[in-house]
Amino acid sequence: MDTRNDIREFLTTRRARLTLDDVDLPDFGGRRRVPGLRREEVALLAGMSVEYYVRLERGNATGVSESVLDGISRALRLDDAERTHLHDLVRAANQGAHPNRRRPRTTTAQIRPGMQQLLDAMQTVPAFVQNGRLDILAINRLGQAVFSEMFVQPQRPANFGRFVFLDSRAPQYYRDWDDAAQQTVALLRAEAGRSPYDRTLSDLVGELSTRSEQFRVLWASHDVREHRTGVKRIRHPLVGDLDLQYEAMSLSNDLGLSFIAYTAAPDSTSSEALALLTSWSAPEASGRGSSPALDADASAN
Repeated sequence: MDTRNDIREFLTTRRARLTLDDVDLPDFGGRRRVPGLRREEVALLAGMSVEYYVRLERGNATGVSESVLDGISRALRLDDAERTHLHDLVRAANQGAHPNRRRPRTTTAQIRPGMQQLLDAMQTVPAFVQNGRLDILAINRLGQAVFSEMFVQPQRPANFGRFVFLDSRAPQYYRDWDDAAQQTVALLRAEAGRSPYDRTLSDLVGELSTRSEQFRVLWASHDVREHRTGVKRIRHPLVGDLDLQYEAMSLSNDLGLSFIAYTAAPDSTSSEALALLTSWSAPEASGRGSSPALDADASAN
């Protein structure tokens, strides 16, 4: 990843989305050639010289302190995910091609046996472990039943980016595909800031950019997001519509991995559908052929 270019594009796109009203600055009239705030207005709000801000927006992050970045974050009205992303980009730019991280991020499929045992014990809750590239590294049976469409293709590990943008099933599977696409790209963009020298991530972004125009457009927006909580609205091929609340938790012993679990509201149609999938995915049901999707995936593996 080109961190200097990423800094430039990120700050430019954040500046372009703001108006004078957004930041309580007076409008003295005059024609604006480009949307958003001017560089001198951002510098004023951040409490620094115009020259210093222009240098940073051009990607020169040498010697920039955290307090300066915090001032720019306030000026540009960045949220927590965006603020963290800016710090990550500047840190990567200053560390060069060989960043000195305190702990290596876990990105491969090396999942501890105890984690898989925990997943398997959660028989009524869909759950999985994923890395920052959105690879599913471990999943329980109910999770595989809920996300069965992702496992139709033989490539492993299953990846949300490839599924959302390259699989023709995705627009039917996600009832709000546009939102799913935006979230997916924003999560990958945040990971690119944390791990700019991850070759596998760069290859994934290159593949998606080459094969999907929608991905290219969203990637150029430089939006970032943290995966914490929300609602996944899907149309399952066997049980119909599901509205599932998810909670994502970072694994303290496996830096870079997240544990994500899904639940349905009690006494809802989604809860009933999830219970049906639970019965189909139970180990004792696996030999009865109750779930064609699960049987097909099992034979593919």
